[in-house]
Amino acid sequence: MSLRTTSFPAIAAVLLLALPLAAQAETPNIVPGEWEFTSTTSVAGDLPIPDQTETTRECIAQGDLDDPDFQMIEAEEGCELLEHSVSVDGMDYRMMCAAEGGQADIVGHMDFLGETTEGEVTVTVQSPQMGEMVMNTEVTGRRIGDC
Repeated sequence: MSLRTTSFPAIAAVLLLALPLAAQAETPNIVPGEWEFTSTTSVAGDLPIPDQTETTRECIAQGDLDDPDFQMIEAEEGCELLEHSVSVDGMDYRMMCAAEGGQADIVGHMDFLGETTEGEVTVTVQSPQMGEMVMNTEVTGRRIGDC
């Protein structure tokens, strides 16, 4: 995936794909089932970009949680996981994505609360055409039933 300096959807896609990435050594405090995740992104910068909200659903099975390679969302090409810390109760991470002369520094935190999750992701984009742009995303998840 490339970061197009004039395309908010491309940057937002990197942001959403940057969520939980780390191979986990401990089973996260997430109850298996059908989950609904909502993310609301606001952009600080010179461009007048309205807040964006997206809701997705995902089935998370116990086998998924027990898998040491479990990832809630896949990373995109061009992104590198720089730091990560995963525990039963949450995750912190930092990534860097680079494309077309620009880069995005992504810092995220998620709390695993059994039948809910909450967290935040901050993406700082540097590009020659737009300069610096900061995107802040609040993420919530809730178990809505069985798969």
